[in-house]
Amino acid sequence: MNYLRRAAARTQAMAMLSVLRRDHPGAVQRLGVGALGELRQWPSLEVRDVPDDRSGGGCSVSGAYFAGSPAVLAVASSASLARRDFTALHELGHHLQQTMVELMDVLLAQPDGGTALEDAACDAFAAEILLPEPLVDQHIADTGPTADAAVALWRAGNASRMAACVRAGERLRPPGHILLLDRDGVLAFSASHGLPPLRRGSDQSRVPVLRTALSGQGRAEGRGRLAYRDGILGDELYLQTAEMDGYLLAVAVTDLAPWKAFAPSVRQTGPEPVDYTCAHCGEDFASYTRACTRCESAPCPDCGRCGCDRKVPERQCTTCFIVHPTAMFEGVGNRCRDCD
Repeated sequence: MNYLRRAAARTQAMAMLSVLRRDHPGAVQRLGVGALGELRQWPSLEVRDVPDDRSGGGCSVSGAYFAGSPAVLAVASSASLARRDFTALHELGHHLQQTMVELMDVLLAQPDGGTALEDAACDAFAAEILLPEPLVDQHIADTGPTADAAVALWRAGNASRMAACVRAGERLRPPGHILLLDRDGVLAFSASHGLPPLRRGSDQSRVPVLRTALSGQGRAEGRGRLAYRDGILGDELYLQTAEMDGYLLAVAVTDLAPWKAFAPSVRQTGPEPVDYTCAHCGEDFASYTRACTRCESAPCPDCGRCGCDRKVPERQCTTCFIVHPTAMFEGVGNRCRDCD
């Protein structure tokens, strides 16, 4: 999630809470104590327990929302109670956004129709109810979350690991991820900021830092590249991990890692040269020079020509007797650079 989408998700989540307080006074507090128990009492909703593989698709959690009368909130039955509460609140977020005009208008104004914003806002909405802002302030410093701080936040509240990941992800300063991995290194959940999101269910066990943590006591620090689809690896990131009662929590950031005194960016942010092969002398070279608009090749540093066939000034070397472009000579000298 980029910065603008994260801010928009937060704004939408606050609007959802306002709607909830207006239409269901006292519900925010009751949902924070026991979301499933509270929602089962709402006549306009049906909370349905389903196996994980039947909970639906597209959500960042193991659940689904089905519009109707009553609307159905599907929640994976095999998950822990805290996780099921988070999932139920996430799906309630879908219900609010798809039934309240003021919330729907925000989604419809998005370029993609609000699909990405809707799901991100559901996570932010659920996490805000389960882990209120003052509690987050107590555990996560202004410099951003460490792995230990995110785990401590989870232990301090009555919330799921996923809720803690979302709240920690909201406090990331540089681009990065908060990852929740099972003991096999499979991604169970992630909250991303400023980087492409990782796919739930992706195998991250081959990342050396994570592999070290999974095979040991859950603690590791270092740098690594996370896996996207088809074996594609992302940017190199700073990584720190902590044990989370049977799971592994990892914080991954591009720079400004709060657990390090000095953490410069590991991303390639400067200009990079382009590789060419000269069409005239056959030399391979790399160049920062602007390419010719006609042939799309930069001038060769050896012969001075780009890929065009236009004639360039030439001169014969008095030592090797080869005719070279004048770029192969220093000033008005008669010896080419190869012979000097």
